[in-house]
Amino acid sequence: DGVIYHGNRLLPGVPDFVDWLQKENKQFLFLTNGSERSPRELQEKLQRLGIQVAAQHFYTSAQATASFLASQRPDGSAYVIGEAGLINALYNVGYTMNNVDPDFVVMGETRTYSYEKIEQAVNLVLKGAKLVGANPDLTGNIENGIAPATKSLIAPIELSTGRNAYFVGKPNP
Repeated sequence: DGVIYHGNRLLPGVPDFVDWLQKENKQFLFLTNGSERSPRELQEKLQRLGIQVAAQHFYTSAQATASFLASQRPDGSAYVIGEAGLINALYNVGYTMNNVDPDFVVMGETRTYSYEKIEQAVNLVLKGAKLVGANPDLTGNIENGIAPATKSLIAPIELSTGRNAYFVGKPNP
């Protein structure tokens, strides 16, 4: 997203480049700060765009976030504002969803952003949950311009609580 496609529009040269990677037996991994989709969903998206790449060639900020949280607090809990890719990545590392007293409030890209979710997140952070963003991106590329990304979406929580989020995803090592 942003490098090989914008929304549902493949960028020029991408099919030739991916074909070269595969013909030359190059090892490659697409790293994405997108947290909304799973590797399988990304594989299917590229397939719809005409490129055949196996799911294991994708690593998302959702997976990185889940791995990070599991290293900080194994089998913890989270209140998540995000899509299925982020929620599933957290389930895959043993996390449970918790809207009462979670260890973390986690934000990723989402189209289900609402005042009620932000209000809940603010109050959970004020009660002690740590605030984590799946990536530090302000915006993301779409077919007709840009869309707000995680850092833009998490800003009201930071401003309301006076607490800064910890961001996973690129460029965080």
